[in-house]
Amino acid sequence: MADVRPYEINVPEEKIARLKQKLAMVDLPPEVEGVTPWDRGVPLADAKRILEHWTTEYDWRRTEAKLNNDMPQFETDITVDGFGTYAVHFVHQHSKVKSAIPLLFLHGWPGNFTEAQKILPLLMSGNGKDTPAFHVVSPSLIDYGFSDRSAKKGFNVTAHAQTYHKLMQKLGYEKYVVQGGDLGSFIARVMVQHYQSSIGGHLLNLATPRKPTAEQDPELYEKVQNTELSEEEKEGLKQHPHFASEGAGYHKLQSTKPQTIGYSMADSPMGLMTWILEKLHDWTDSYPWTEEEVLQWVCIYYFSKPGPNATQHIYYESTHTPHEKPGTNYSPVPLGISRFPKELTLLPKLWHETLGPLVFWSVHGNGGHFAAWEKPKELADYLRKMFGKEGPCAACCGKGRSGYEDEAVSKL
Repeated sequence: MADVRPYEINVPEEKIARLKQKLAMVDLPPEVEGVTPWDRGVPLADAKRILEHWTTEYDWRRTEAKLNNDMPQFETDITVDGFGTYAVHFVHQHSKVKSAIPLLFLHGWPGNFTEAQKILPLLMSGNGKDTPAFHVVSPSLIDYGFSDRSAKKGFNVTAHAQTYHKLMQKLGYEKYVVQGGDLGSFIARVMVQHYQSSIGGHLLNLATPRKPTAEQDPELYEKVQNTELSEEEKEGLKQHPHFASEGAGYHKLQSTKPQTIGYSMADSPMGLMTWILEKLHDWTDSYPWTEEEVLQWVCIYYFSKPGPNATQHIYYESTHTPHEKPGTNYSPVPLGISRFPKELTLLPKLWHETLGPLVFWSVHGNGGHFAAWEKPKELADYLRKMFGKEGPCAACCGKGRSGYEDEAVSKL
């Protein structure tokens, strides 16, 4: 396909050498004695453990080779209205099943395009009928990974949404579905507001619906008033204020003064690592992160094309573009919700009907914020249930589910 180029990660050797120099000169801060581990951030012992592995065992070239081997990557130029043209990096795993469903997988922060790494092989197979298969497109968001830096003021969630919609159209996917978590869920919400005719459904593992009111939602409000909350919903409501007061400081900082914290992220690999590690620990459900996994995620930020500080631009722009309201505006595109108990926000089921037609709802017994990494099989199963033959979105993509001729992407 014209203007779609194969992409191979190849970090310049001088960048790797500079990282090693910086790690050799790390100064670690002391910590308060007698406190509960992780209550005040990354414990010193864990920081030292990761640093030791980073300096003595970790080999970025090994990670790089595996990613290049396991994930078919490409790059193409996308023009965003009012901003210019950007080179967008993406994984495109094309299923051999002709009736496979095109799926756009959107990551967030502090994630990256490799959040799809575990789920890819699970979504490739299927008989196209009872068990659907998927063509998966997993881009590095603009300002992330190996896509370009946005560089311009105002590149908000709407600009991101246009970028990935144009990417799917360029790949020949006139009709597709979306899966999103973290920032990816907010981008997905804007996409289903602007590109309703192209998106057959969206499955989110993070959603932030507004509370129904008598003025805006009289029928739904009455339903909410007469429906008792489940125990799971009660726990979710308890969790919400705790996260807002004890876990959301990163959001306030990144959405108000991103440039200031950006100096630390760009200059200190150890500072970047602990900034990310805290979230990997706190936002998962006792997931046993290995040093190799942590450093893969961190190094993708450190070696990223736009630089690690660029990833915060979307926080500032979305916070300062109030009309977007990406988490709460209504869309008629079918909505599915996958609930994992350690997700950051877990609001009552009926509230989600303010977002659109809630056609799929699934609650899992364990798991956290990074669903595709922590619980890939479960998330793949949810996608199959929502878009499979017996699911609520079985015909969401038109002819042969995919709505396009497979030859349109076979050249990739």
